[in-house]
Amino acid sequence: MAENYTPRLKTQYKEDIRTKLNDEFKYDNVMQIPGLTKIVVNMGVGDAARDSKVINGALEDLAAITGQKPQLRRAKKSIANFKLREGMPIGAKVTLRGDRMWEFLDRLLTVALPRIRDFRGLSDKQFDGAGNYTFGLTEQTMFYEIDIDKIDRVRGMDITVVTTATNDDEGRALLRHLGFPFADKDGKMQRA
Repeated sequence: MAENYTPRLKTQYKEDIRTKLNDEFKYDNVMQIPGLTKIVVNMGVGDAARDSKVINGALEDLAAITGQKPQLRRAKKSIANFKLREGMPIGAKVTLRGDRMWEFLDRLLTVALPRIRDFRGLSDKQFDGAGNYTFGLTEQTMFYEIDIDKIDRVRGMDITVVTTATNDDEGRALLRHLGFPFADKDGKMQRA
């Protein structure tokens, strides 16, 4: 990336969202204003236990979506019922920080989520108690980086957004201001 380039969402966070959050929660110190720490994208591939070539497609898809080389995840224990041996590859994960994190989040919110058929918003109940939000996507084809003709199978993924918020209300407010399309009680999307 160019030296003087700043991601759009990062600029919006620094200029607008921080002041809105400060007005909403009345922080004593500007360092208490919640922000994003990292985004973890995890793709579990259970079929890799039976066919070792399946994991390569997952690694390629995840690398194309995130722009970063995925880390191969291996089984910690052998489980006979799943025909799984210790050390077998069973998934891939990418941890995004800095400008790559902001770019991925921008693409996710503006391009990928609106492409989901019958999308009625994300649940706002999937916070972990410390302001971090985790949600799952059922297929990787909603990202423009994935060529639909070249995928070997449909794979889902889990995305965890780690924030510096101290509780769920602060984390929810931060993500809502960033543009996360949370669904209200009627199942309709609500925006900030």
